[in-house]
Parts: sequence; structure tokens; C-alpha cells
Amino acid sequence: MLMRSIKTLLAVTALVATLPIVHSLAQQPAPGTQAPAPAQGGGGGRGGGGAAAPADYNISVRSDADKALLNRYALNQAWYTMPAGRFLGSSSAIDIDKDGRSVWVAERCGGQDLCAGSHVDPVIKFSPEGKVLTAFGHDMISYPHGIHVDRDGNIWVTDLQSNIDDAARGGRAGAPGATGTPVPPAGAQVLKFSPEGKLLLRIGTPGVYGNDETHFSQPSDVVTSPVTGEVFVADGHDSPPANNRIVVFDKNGKYLRQWPSCLPTDARQIDCSHGLAMDSQGRIFSGHRGEGRIDIFDQNGKLLAMWKQFGRGTGVYIDKNDRLYAADSGSSANQGNAYVRGVHVGSAKTGEVTDFIPDALGNPAPWNPLRGTSSPEGVTVDVDGRIYISGVTPPGLGRLTINNNTKPAPQQGAGGGGGGRGARGGQ
Repeated sequence: MLMRSIKTLLAVTALVATLPIVHSLAQQPAPGTQAPAPAQGGGGGRGGGGAAAPADYNISVRSDADKALLNRYALNQAWYTMPAGRFLGSSSAIDIDKDGRSVWVAERCGGQDLCAGSHVDPVIKFSPEGKVLTAFGHDMISYPHGIHVDRDGNIWVTDLQSNIDDAARGGRAGAPGATGTPVPPAGAQVLKFSPEGKLLLRIGTPGVYGNDETHFSQPSDVVTSPVTGEVFVADGHDSPPANNRIVVFDKNGKYLRQWPSCLPTDARQIDCSHGLAMDSQGRIFSGHRGEGRIDIFDQNGKLLAMWKQFGRGTGVYIDKNDRLYAADSGSSANQGNAYVRGVHVGSAKTGEVTDFIPDALGNPAPWNPLRGTSSPEGVTVDVDGRIYISGVTPPGLGRLTINNNTKPAPQQGAGGGGGGRGARGGQ
């Protein structure tokens, strides 16, 4: 049975490798959190509320072992302070600085989507104490989605959505003509900044979608090799245009190679690589949100494994000890025996899951049921083992630390506004 499964996986991988890439394409509240949310119901038991994920999501079931995982962490959402007059916007982009403790975030200019019409700096560096140290990127980034700090401390940001192609994504490109003021083209690009905010490199054509060597269509995330400096970009998101490929460039932005991030057997042929991480072996971990799993590739695109035990891979992070942290903002307890939103923690070497931290705001947040995702969407970890999460709906940054004051309990994952219990799929 095992040999048959391996042969099937190799056959599918070989088929994928031959496929062409197709273009389908105010006032600041008290310390530090985000704009106050409408008070339309709260947490509590396993009641209803919230919307399930789109019907075409491939739903993975949870095992009893997954439901029995302990939550050892306590959440602090007020650890940081925004400048007076600024609210933190939605963010799926969070990473740890080269110093191991400061936190970089790329947020959406105080809103949930594009930075159109805003002139604030969306890239922010927080000290470990939560104070803003640096901010930059105003009028350069349309829709920050992924962020990565490389071996030299430089900051890479994926700018997902065009601000000039108003036909894309149902007119959500920011309607730049509405004010009559020309805007610099942005979106569909990857930007490399120095830690001080100087633009060092741009990959892609700002604002213009495409599927060739000089264009992207909704780049979701980026990671670089600490050995070669090669740049790996997850090019594709949750709606057309979406290339659904992982593209590799050299350290100077020269195109090298690419491979499909969707398998031909995937029911949902979008959102195939929402987050990227690299382990100590140089393997690429791709958060496959569309199919509810994490795909593992070598650096030439060979599919090595598919893991469903970490939930729906929205954001992924691997620390220096090969601990894997996977944020899931797309699952829902309302799906019955499905995964629920939160963070799974385990080994990038063996695939064993050791912890589950459910979304403290519910599955999904009961006061905002119309969005397809909730919190957390981004995840990273500092050298002291503190987990940081970022949210899109609602926006906010959380810090999770080991709680030694109360006994950890099994995390069924119901949470505020959540539904039933549920199960997980195998590796």
C-alpha cells in the first residue's frame, strides 16, 4: 500500500512538472491594538455566528489526537503601540528582524485591503517592547501581503494587487481615477528594502499583471535562501488573475526557473501557495490554502510531501530548530469535522504536531461574518520562543507566550462563535 502511494505521488509530480503556466489570471485607542470593532456579539460557547469558508474549499477532517492537543500559550493583543492618529490595518505579513526579537509588519495602511488614497508608511518595525522603531513604504505599495527578512537584514515585501488595473478582482483596485489624482503604479511586484527603507530591488512590473519572467499576478509571499541568496516567490492568490506558480530569481532579480504550485488533481485551482518558508535543508514549505495542506518542494520544484495535519496553510514559519508554525485563518468549526482556525506547532523534520492554539476571537469572528478569513493569517517566532500573529479580519497583532500559571487544556477548537468539533486528515 505504501509503495503504491509513493508511485502515485511520483507520477503526479512528474505530470505537474510538464505543465505550462497559464495566466488565469482619528484617534489611537489605548495601547496598541487596532481600530475598535463593532460590538455585535461575543465569544462564549459553541454557538453559531460567522460564515463558513467558500463551498469549494477542500475540507480536511481532524483526528481525535489533533483535538487533544494542548494550548500552552497566553495571548497578549496590547503589547504594541501605534503612533497617535494611526490605526493598524489588516496584515498577513509579519516576520522577525535579524536581531531575533524586533518585529516587522507590512499592514494595509489602516484598512482591510488596498492602500489607495492613503499616504502612510505600511512597513513598520516594532521593538520587542512594542514601540515603533522604523516605518517606510508610503506611496510605493498597493496591497502588502507577504514579508521576509533575509540573512542580511533586508526587508522583502510582496505587493499583491494592482492599484491601476481596476477591472481585476471586481473593481477592487482602488479606483484611482475617482479623485482625479494620478497615482504611481503599484501592486503585482516584489520589493526589497534596506532596514532603513531604501528601495534596493524591484521584481515585476508595477501594477501590471502577467505570467512571464517580468510580471506577476498577485504575489502572495517571498523567501530567500541563506546559502545562495536565490529569491522564491509564491505568485498567485485567491482569485483571477492567479498564476499559481512558484518563481525563482537570483539575488539580483534575474529569472531562473519556476514550477506550478497547483496539482492537476487539486479541486480548487487557486490560492495554491499563500505562504512560504524554508527549513534547514533548504526545502520550500508552501502553505496551500486552497486545498487545506502544506506542500513541501525541493528548490527545483520536486514535490516531496503533502501535509494536512497542520490545517489550512495560510501563513508558515520555520525557526532555526526546524520548528514549524502554521497559521490557519481559513478553516471553520462550522464545517463540522473540519479544522478550525488557529496556529499548529510541530516539527518540520518529522511532521509531528505538538501544539494547537485556537483563534481566540472565534471561528470565525462572530461580529464580522462576511469576510472569508479571520485571525491569525501571519505567524512568526522570536529567539525566545514567543509567537507573533497578525490578522486580517479583524486586524491586530498578537503575542503568544508560554503560560506557566494555569494547566494547559485540550483544544477542541470551538471558541467564541465556533461550531462543532471536528477531525483532521493524515499526512
